[in-house]
Amino acid sequence: MATGHGPERPVEELLEFIGPPTRIGFGRLIGEPPDSPAVEACIAAYRDVYADALWETRSYPGVPEAVRELAGDGWTLAVATSKPAHFAEPVLRAIGLRDAFAVVAGPGLHATADKTETVGEALRGVGGRAVAMIGDRRYDIAAARAHALRALGVLWGFGSSEELTEAGADELLECPAELVSWAAGAHPPPTR
Repeated sequence: MATGHGPERPVEELLEFIGPPTRIGFGRLIGEPPDSPAVEACIAAYRDVYADALWETRSYPGVPEAVRELAGDGWTLAVATSKPAHFAEPVLRAIGLRDAFAVVAGPGLHATADKTETVGEALRGVGGRAVAMIGDRRYDIAAARAHALRALGVLWGFGSSEELTEAGADELLECPAELVSWAAGAHPPPTR
């Protein structure tokens, strides 16, 4: 995969840049400050392509069913993403799950809010009632810890079991059905 700045890098090396806010990820990728013109050019080029490509987003197998089951069981669901809300909303519509989430929290197009801030926004959106943060990267686990939430690491995303364990995940879930089982066992939905 070409970066436009330096030699091609293997996909495995690029996975490190998935998870942090876009400006920070691109800044690290090309070795420039997040507010540099070079990072701005990368973001502009990426967003030009992504604005159309996001409609082709596919969900991980089992996620739609798990989300629908959790929502049907009375859980109030929220999304806290490093992806700008401007893109997160249509991605959820593209995979047919927007209606399952009470809140979609993400930074503005030009923001560099970290995951902890975004989780705080999502928590405010659900009235501060939350049980767990579910995520696939260390940023998610750190945000869960910062807000005193259970930190559930999921292995169907970009992070590895090593990354999530090292970050302090309370539990690792192999597949979306395990999330539903976790929620069903001794974890009743918060009172509405």
